[in-house]
Amino acid sequence: MPEIYKKRIVKLLKHSDYTPLKLAQLAKALGVSSEDYPQFKSAFEELRRAGHVVIGERNLVSLPAMSGRVIGTFRANPKGFGFITPLEPNAHGDLFVPPNKTAEAMTGDIVAAKVRKKGKRGGQMRYRGEVVEILERAQNRFVGTLLKQQDGWIVQPDGTGFIEPISVDDVGAKGAKQKDKVVVEILSYPTEKYLARGVIIEVLGKAGRYESEIKSIIRQYHLPSEFDVDCLEQARRAGAEFNPEQLGSREDIAEKVIITIDPPDAKDFDDAISLEKDSEGNRVLGVHIADVGNFVPAGSPLDNEAKNRGNSIYLPGKVIAMLPEILSNGICSLQPGQKRFVKSVYLTYDEQGNVLSRHFANSVMNSVQRLTYLQADRILKGHTKVAKPEVIELVKNMETLSLAIEKRRTKNGMIHLDLPEAELVMDKSGRVVDAHPADDSYPHTIIEMFMVEANEAVASLLDRLNIKFMRRIHPEPDSLSMKNLAKLLRAFGVSLPRNPDRTAIQDLLAAVKDADCSFGVNLAVLRSFEKAEYSPLHLGHFALASSHYCHFTSPIRRYADLLVHRELECYLQNRTDLARDISVEIDLAEVGKHISFTEQRAEDAEKELQTVLILQMLSKRISEELDCVVTGLTGFGVFVQSRKFGIEGLIRMSDLGPDEWKYNQRVACIVGQRTGRSIRLGQALRVRIVSVNVGARQLNVLPAEPLVKSSRLRKKDKTTKKSKKDRVRKRR
Repeated sequence: MPEIYKKRIVKLLKHSDYTPLKLAQLAKALGVSSEDYPQFKSAFEELRRAGHVVIGERNLVSLPAMSGRVIGTFRANPKGFGFITPLEPNAHGDLFVPPNKTAEAMTGDIVAAKVRKKGKRGGQMRYRGEVVEILERAQNRFVGTLLKQQDGWIVQPDGTGFIEPISVDDVGAKGAKQKDKVVVEILSYPTEKYLARGVIIEVLGKAGRYESEIKSIIRQYHLPSEFDVDCLEQARRAGAEFNPEQLGSREDIAEKVIITIDPPDAKDFDDAISLEKDSEGNRVLGVHIADVGNFVPAGSPLDNEAKNRGNSIYLPGKVIAMLPEILSNGICSLQPGQKRFVKSVYLTYDEQGNVLSRHFANSVMNSVQRLTYLQADRILKGHTKVAKPEVIELVKNMETLSLAIEKRRTKNGMIHLDLPEAELVMDKSGRVVDAHPADDSYPHTIIEMFMVEANEAVASLLDRLNIKFMRRIHPEPDSLSMKNLAKLLRAFGVSLPRNPDRTAIQDLLAAVKDADCSFGVNLAVLRSFEKAEYSPLHLGHFALASSHYCHFTSPIRRYADLLVHRELECYLQNRTDLARDISVEIDLAEVGKHISFTEQRAEDAEKELQTVLILQMLSKRISEELDCVVTGLTGFGVFVQSRKFGIEGLIRMSDLGPDEWKYNQRVACIVGQRTGRSIRLGQALRVRIVSVNVGARQLNVLPAEPLVKSSRLRKKDKTTKKSKKDRVRKRR
């Protein structure tokens, strides 16, 4: 059954603002169509039978009440307390565990807890938990920095997961030294009196060095390493046997003007573009994608490894490829002047950018020129020395078509978020020395539009043929998420209709473009959306306003695309029956969950390594100032994000200045009780770096200029005292 519906139902019911609804109302709140309602109802019934949801009075749906015993995942806090996220969701949510009741559980552990009621507050029952048993340890290996203490050696784990240090003996066995980055395996877990004890099983190198830090991230996230012998041998055979002159039934398009446009450091070119006019004067776009399936048969060692990896991983300064270099940077890569096998999607357009017809083929192509995005942008700005005349003409025609497609897709509701990215500048040793905004010139949009069109065309074909396939889905946000977004946006001084559609969100983003609050608003919109993921469920792609969507255009680096290529191959062989059989044999739902996980893992690893490298740089820049935007407000402080480096820092509440600061959750701002000075989301704020803790991934900052001046505070206090005296006199 569709797990995605179960997840969405539980997520909606867990909302703090959720008011119990009837089943039909629940479906409406989740945007379930009448066509998909039977699947939705089936998913709901599975949840109800398992006791995960209940139907109460007047047939209203809710989560079950908190029970006297909870099993869930523990999350530790540096202050000693923790929270348990129940494996079976309940109406209360996460369970608070006081510092003396954690039983030394660590973040990620599966624990059993006794639950006690602590009375009501605001009409809501409060609960506290006591961990009575640790059912399953999350992990027994950690990465950290080796440190010498007066009474022995410890390893301080990296990140925010396992907070307490680990005691280690016999550090010389592996040749470990002070401040080395090491992998430690737990021998005994912590108790009330003693630290966890462990043994060093690997030395990664001196902490702070690029190679040590990248190895640390690889071990921490359990990222794949080298390919095994069978995979490498299969790749070598494919390379040795590849003969581009043996066309078979492939169309020979080697004489067409075809180019690739990629970042300057790219090596795996898996998409290329041609653009011509047909006999009626209509534009025919050709999107040519590396035919990886020709070299990686289903069920082969390489296929199994690619499925396990899920995707290539792009870390700062390093790529962990899904396929060996013989394929990814060799015979599959659409290098200039080299004949390569591709799957071609031809889309014919009218002047308004509407698709008139689609055609698919197996081809052999030869890229005329490889352009970087910067070179393509220079061509569009009139520089003609960077390319051949036919390439210049092609790039200009590509821009014209892309503008028409973008206009049509925007009119249909496509949402574009403006969240600028930072590009790191690294020296030869791998240290980050600076950062600048990543290139976002129009050629990026050209390629994006063409890839989206090709992905949609293949998905539409497979849907029309009634073939089950791996989709890229992005569910419509539920009504409560939109309600909470509207409430949050009021703190930015902007509004959103009660039931916003795509057009309302588009208008919102256009209204804040180039404003100080733009980043905050775009981030708030992103966080209100569901995450896109891989699934065979037909939910469409909300942000792209697409009913049929999949990933097809990057089979060198994404396993989902390779699966889609195989089904398209069946169609090209007039074997749609075989494609249907394949889709039945493969558990697409399970594969979708796995590759969605590997995708998220890759994003998390990339983000953490980038954070580490930036923090190392900023640790040498204490007292320097950063231009930031307020991105988060809590009861303990203000989170700000650097515009230049994209990294988040914390201003603790006590460091905001001489006032009594309180977080007002209702209006989403922090207010000085004596001065009335407020701090709001999206507010521009210049800060000064105070301290950096690379291991804990923490950047602590202060406002560069005082938010409250002492003179103003004293004046305010005198006014307050005077007004109190006046009120006393009046009462007399």
